[in-house]
Amino acid sequence: MGNMPANTPSASKRKLGWLLVVGSVVFVLMSAVYWQRWNIIDDIKLYHYQAPAQVAQLSTATSMTPFARHIFYVNHPQIQNKTDFNQACTSYGEQTIILGCYHPVQSGIFVYAINDPRLNGVEQVTAAHEMLHAAYDRLSSAERRNVNAMLMDYYQHDLHDQRLLDTIASYKKTEPNDVVNEMHSVFGTEASNLPAPLEAYYKRYFTDRSTVVAFANSYQAEFTSRQQQVAADDQRLKAIKAEIDSNNHTLSVQRASLQALLAQMNAERSSGDIAGYNANVPTYNSGVDSYNQLVDETSQLIASYNQLIADRNELAIEVNQLNHAINSQPSTLQTQ
Repeated sequence: MGNMPANTPSASKRKLGWLLVVGSVVFVLMSAVYWQRWNIIDDIKLYHYQAPAQVAQLSTATSMTPFARHIFYVNHPQIQNKTDFNQACTSYGEQTIILGCYHPVQSGIFVYAINDPRLNGVEQVTAAHEMLHAAYDRLSSAERRNVNAMLMDYYQHDLHDQRLLDTIASYKKTEPNDVVNEMHSVFGTEASNLPAPLEAYYKRYFTDRSTVVAFANSYQAEFTSRQQQVAADDQRLKAIKAEIDSNNHTLSVQRASLQALLAQMNAERSSGDIAGYNANVPTYNSGVDSYNQLVDETSQLIASYNQLIADRNELAIEVNQLNHAINSQPSTLQTQ
């Protein structure tokens, strides 16, 4: 028999079979690449990467698990001075008490360098916060739905910390499309008590999450204690001022009364009414004593008021100094 033509049904089937095999192999390879994309990208980014000592210290201080540390390092964290940080994080504003930014997707974590010892913990909480943003990016669709549901349930039913409620309210205004993402970082680093399912979830990132929360509570207290004292001083100043004003009004009335009585007594003495004059002397002297006593009390109140203003303003300056130290461009407390 002669050679079979190339376009016979048998040849076409063999070609189709090979194409199907090749297509299947390509599909399998592409699927493998897709499912292993993070590992591939991570291997490239971590090739010859050695975390600087400060970066390693942040991961240790915040009790990051090996998995969390891996995510952190993949983003090549940088602790930056004011100029570099402002350039890196111009478009990434946070509403909470951290100071840093994360560039998605897995394109960098930047932490502002803090030198004020009163703010020990800012860098640690910032590092953990931004690492959680990177971790959230890596969640599968199913994982994210589950985590989002837990976060929203906690927010809607169990969150009673007004500062954190205010923080989320700010994110709703400034970043309405990323609120749950922000909840993921804020609650993980700043909420003291979370429901058991959320605590279990965060164990993949922290061996002891309470250490991060303790950092957050510590330096937040540096602000809140001073702010609360300033507010209390303002109320006290208001009360003292009202008392001084009341005393000054009373002194004005008493002074007018004493002046009128003295004029009457001088008239009585000039007219020879010595008995009338003598009768008014005790009343006048008693009035003078009462007036002088109130003057002394008012002088003491004024001294206390001035001292309290000085103390209050010193605290206000400290708050402003702390705000300036983190370069967050907040509104400042006014001195008086």
